[in-house]
Amino acid sequence: MEGNFSPARLLSKVLLAALLTTCVAFLEPFDLLYENAVQAFYDSDYDNVVRFMEGALRSHREVRSTRIRCRLRCQDQHQLGQVFSESRFFDAVIRRAACMGACVEKKLGSQSVHKVSEDVVQDFNRRIPYNYLQLAYQKLKQPDKAAAAAHTYFQANPEHVEMGKNLEQYKDLQGVQEAHFVDREARPHQRSFTAAVKLYDKGDFEGSVALFEEALVEYYKADVECRALCQWPQKFEGYDYLRYRYSLYEVISDHFTQVLHCEHECVRDLATRPGRLSPMENYLPLHYDYLQFAYFQVGRLEEALRSALSYLLFHKGEEFVTENVAYYRGALGHDGEPREEAVWYLRRHKQELELLLIGSGTMGVEFTEGNYWSSTGGRDDYSRIPSSTDGWMEYVPISEKKKVRAVAQLREGGPLLYDGVQLVQNSAALNGTQRVLLDQVITREECSALKHLAHAVTVAGDGYRGRMSPHTPNEKFEGATVLKTLQYGYEGRVPMSSARLFYDISERARRIIESYFLLNSTLHFSYTHLVCRTAITGQQDHRSDLSHPIHADNCLLDPEANECWKEPPAYTYRDYSALLYLNGDFEGGEFIFTEMDAKTVTASVKPKCGRMVGFSSGGENPHGVRAVTKGQRCAVALWFTLDPLFRELERLQADEVIQALDTQAVWGQSLSINPKDEL
Repeated sequence: MEGNFSPARLLSKVLLAALLTTCVAFLEPFDLLYENAVQAFYDSDYDNVVRFMEGALRSHREVRSTRIRCRLRCQDQHQLGQVFSESRFFDAVIRRAACMGACVEKKLGSQSVHKVSEDVVQDFNRRIPYNYLQLAYQKLKQPDKAAAAAHTYFQANPEHVEMGKNLEQYKDLQGVQEAHFVDREARPHQRSFTAAVKLYDKGDFEGSVALFEEALVEYYKADVECRALCQWPQKFEGYDYLRYRYSLYEVISDHFTQVLHCEHECVRDLATRPGRLSPMENYLPLHYDYLQFAYFQVGRLEEALRSALSYLLFHKGEEFVTENVAYYRGALGHDGEPREEAVWYLRRHKQELELLLIGSGTMGVEFTEGNYWSSTGGRDDYSRIPSSTDGWMEYVPISEKKKVRAVAQLREGGPLLYDGVQLVQNSAALNGTQRVLLDQVITREECSALKHLAHAVTVAGDGYRGRMSPHTPNEKFEGATVLKTLQYGYEGRVPMSSARLFYDISERARRIIESYFLLNSTLHFSYTHLVCRTAITGQQDHRSDLSHPIHADNCLLDPEANECWKEPPAYTYRDYSALLYLNGDFEGGEFIFTEMDAKTVTASVKPKCGRMVGFSSGGENPHGVRAVTKGQRCAVALWFTLDPLFRELERLQADEVIQALDTQAVWGQSLSINPKDEL
């Protein structure tokens, strides 16, 4: 499109394409490739979307595998285990560091020191590139590849109900076969384990034994790789390494403790499926539990005994397995030993735990051992040898995570404070708790003024760390804060009355929410955002996503576990939320509440001028936005906190500006400030 033409961007694309085709030894940074793919998508250049995005995925995989290979190779070449003096220890450390630096740089070139933003890393973790790919392959009429990309994306984003429906449509397309629905990012150890369980459930015990053994091999291989990736800069929350001023050995101890913490957590990582927050309960021990039953079924009691003894390493004295061990010993006429890899793995795990407790104490950082192998998760086939086995698995979330508790002393129905504001639906009518729908919170004239303000001040990606499409590639997101609009008012770029209106109506919304829910303490602003989302023309056919995926505002929604974990990176301090709509002249864009499964819709709200939906921010109110398929949807989004420590800094600055304006109005003085310096 001519309006988006940029010589610099074109040159970047040409150079990047040349590098991809002619310089195979040089690996381009995957974030640069990703950026070019996204831009190509908005330019409707779908061939280059595929070219750059597939290149980004290859580069991302190669970076990961290179770091693993280099770490393991250098670790093998410069071992620490046989070092007996301080000088020899540091000789090995320095040589290993030099080895790793040279090894990585040789393969990755400049990318060895290239810093990728956390946003891009998270996009790859969430498999966002595959959403772009499935849309691009769809446009290029390659449904088989589109199906694979869509399936891969859906595995990590099961809350995208529309994507699930889209996958069903792919199945009906000519040329698309069941074999095309593959997870391109499947983890081998989990893939083998899942396949083994399926065979076990069908009674194919011989086949399941082979796959469970394969899954164990892949698990321990993945463990090595996971731990290798921990050998990079680490950071404990609340711990500032750059301001650290302790001695050499304390520095070494603290960094080693951070790396060790990462390695120790590989247990959780390897048991967590893509897109899930909670690991599969009892994951590694389950392999040995299934194996002991499967080996019994095929008459291999020696292996059954060793597998059962291995399981008991994780769960000493577990009743049913202990009885099975007694049966095996009696049938064989002798005892056995647990499997070597399980013995070694648990010995290392316990040694690391001891070191972590000491190292964390030295750092002054709290460390709590996770309940990695709770016996609550496992086969529920009521089996004792030699009973029949018809096993199935139940995955239970880790119990140590902080569950969201119900809001204490739920109350609502307080006065609405302003003339004309109408109560449309309360919590009961909206099929939930701490929910309210109001109309005529602002007038049509105020809606119009704020929409004009939005067109003048909002910037693509504002409020989303610069990402123009943070939730979906099919819509453009633009936003602005109260402080920014006041700055524009000072500079004369927008009427100051409009900027002041944004400030005033957000305060009106805050007071209404505080009053209606009968809160006993002051409700403070946590974040205020004037935001518009616009459907991108030509990209609305066969939409398979939401404008904003189902989520909760102060906890991490885990639909599969039917829980919401109140822990970072969620904004755990947010208590109430509100959305004040400025228009309704668009298609789609309905606000929806769901159950915690992120699928069952409990209420739907059609936006219109002056309508406001308010609700408590926790797991009791999962919500999202349906796709905006035509036009532009604008709203004032507000998040509030009861904790004054988490008040919005920009709001406090805006308060000072407004106070200065009011003082000026009273005394008839002009403000002798540089607005850019002040703001």
